[in-house]
Amino acid sequence: MQLNGSQIIMECLLEQGVDTVFGYPGGAILNVYDELYKYSDKIRHVLTSHEQGASHAADGYARATGKVGVCFATSGPGATNLVTGLATANMDSVPMVAITCNVGNAVLGKDSFQEVDIAGVTIPITKFSVLVKRVEDLASTLRRAFKIARSGRPGPVLVDVTKDVTAAMGEYEPQVPEVEEKVLDQTAQKHIAEVAEMIRAAKKPFIFAGGGVIAANASAELAEFAEKIDSPVTLSLMGQGAFDEADPRYTGMLGMHGTKATNFGVADCDLLIGVGVRFSDRCTGNTQKFASHAKIVHIDIDPAEINKNIRTDEDIVGDVRLVLSALNNMLEPQHHYEWMAHVLELKEKYPLRVAADRLTGPWLVETIDRLTPEDTIIVTDVGQHQMWSSQYYTHRLPRHFLSSGGLGTMGYGLGAAIGAKVGRPEATVVQITGDGCFRMNCNELATVGRNDLAVITVIVNNQVLGMVRQWQKLFYEGRYSHTILEDKMNYAAVAEAMGVKGYTVDTCEAAEAALAEALASGHGAVIDCRIDKDDKVYPMVVPNGLLEDTFSEEDVEETASQS
Repeated sequence: MQLNGSQIIMECLLEQGVDTVFGYPGGAILNVYDELYKYSDKIRHVLTSHEQGASHAADGYARATGKVGVCFATSGPGATNLVTGLATANMDSVPMVAITCNVGNAVLGKDSFQEVDIAGVTIPITKFSVLVKRVEDLASTLRRAFKIARSGRPGPVLVDVTKDVTAAMGEYEPQVPEVEEKVLDQTAQKHIAEVAEMIRAAKKPFIFAGGGVIAANASAELAEFAEKIDSPVTLSLMGQGAFDEADPRYTGMLGMHGTKATNFGVADCDLLIGVGVRFSDRCTGNTQKFASHAKIVHIDIDPAEINKNIRTDEDIVGDVRLVLSALNNMLEPQHHYEWMAHVLELKEKYPLRVAADRLTGPWLVETIDRLTPEDTIIVTDVGQHQMWSSQYYTHRLPRHFLSSGGLGTMGYGLGAAIGAKVGRPEATVVQITGDGCFRMNCNELATVGRNDLAVITVIVNNQVLGMVRQWQKLFYEGRYSHTILEDKMNYAAVAEAMGVKGYTVDTCEAAEAALAEALASGHGAVIDCRIDKDDKVYPMVVPNGLLEDTFSEEDVEETASQS
C-alpha cells in the first residue's frame, strides 16, 4: 500500500510493539507530529520539557519495562540535545531508538537553518546511526534499527530522516518483527565445560554479577547458580536487583564504595566469576592487583569486553541466561561451608552503619526502603545519594533500580523516573537525587505536573556537590573549588510552581511524615531534605587502590585521633 513517510514511521512503530514515545516537536519533524496526532489512540506521546529529558525518559522506560524506548526530536539543537541521553544509554547497554528529522534533501549540506549531521555526531555513542534520504529505505531502516537496539548487547540507535522523506509517498507492506534466536555455539559449550571444572575445583568461589544479568532476564538463573555452587554474591551498580539483596549470600556492592565484606572477600577468593559485568575501574581499583589470589572467569555476551579491563583465566561469550542455565544443568551441588561462614562473619563484623540522631542520606534511604513496597522502582542521579541508594536500599527485583552507571550523568534521574512511571504506572516510583543534580533537570517537574505522574522526588540536599567535595576533602587538601551551592533556591516552591506538591524538611521526624504523606497521595511530590554538607560516603577505596585497603568512617576517625 502507498503511505507517506510519516505514516510509514507510525506503522513501523506499531509493528515493533511501540505504545509510547517521548519527545519534543519542531519544524523539521512537523510532518511526523502531524501524523502522530492521527495515531494518538494507538501511540501515547509524552511531551517533555527538553529533548534531553525525552532521551532519559525513553531510557528509563526501557530499563523499567525491558522494551525498546523511543524518543523523537527535531533537527539541529533538538537532535543535539539527545546526545547525552544516547551516550548514557550506550554506556549502560539500554535499548533505545531515537528518531530525528533533518532538513530536506535539496538543502542538505548547505548549513541550512537548524541543520546538523546528527547521524555523524552520534556514531561513537550509538550501536548504529543513519540518515534516511529515500522513502524507499525508510521502513527497512526502522526495522533494522529496532533489531539492532534489542539484539546481542542492547544499546541505542539513531535514525535521522530528511523532512522531504517524511512527506514523500512510498510502498509499505506490514511485516512481523524478527525474533532473535539465542543459541550457544560450540566454542561457548566447550568453555562452559572448562568453567564447570574450575568451579568444581574451587574452595572459595565468589560471584560478581552486573547489568548483563538484568538485560538477559537471567536473575532466576543467577539465584539458582549461586545456590548450586554455594557462593557469596556481589553486584555492580548496574547489577543492583539482579540478585535478591535480602538473600544472606549477598554481601553488598563491590569496589570504590563497596562493603568491606565484599572487597575483602573478593581479595581473598580463589575463583571470581564475573557474570554480565564490564569490570569497570570503579569496581576493580588497581587492575594489576585485582583479585590477585583468584582465577577469573568472565561470562558476557559481548566479546569486546573479554580481557578489556581485566585479564581472565577463562571466558564464555554468549547469552548470560543460556550460559547460566547450561552451568546449572551441568554442575552437581557444591558445598563451601567454611568459606560461606567466613564471608558471613565478615558481613557481621563490618556492617554498614546509619546515624540515628540526625537526618542523613543513609537514614533517608533506609526510611524509603522501610516505607515503600518491595516492587518500588528507585531512580537516582549521580553522586553521594546514588551510592547511598545502592548501599542502603534493599533491591530485591531486577529493573527496579535505574541509575546512570557508566557515563555518570547528572540530570538523568527525573527524566528516567518519568519514563519508568509511564512504562510501569502501577509501580511506586521514587527518584533520589542531590541538589546539584536536581538543578540540572528540575524543568521536567512540569512534565510530572502536566501528566499528574506520581513520581516522588527526594532531594538529599547538602548544598554542595557532595561527591566532588568529598574528593576535594580527601585528595585536594580541602580546597573546595566551586563545589559549594549555598544559594537561596526554594525547591519546594519550585515544585509548587510547576504543579507538584513541595516539602522542606530538616529532621528525621519531618522527613518520615512527608515521605508517608507523599507516598499515600497518589500524586507527584518533591521533598527537600536538608543534611550536613560534610557527610561522606563510606566505605571507600582510593582511586586505583587495592580492595583490601578499603577504609570506613571509623578508620578515618581512628587515624585522625592518632595523629
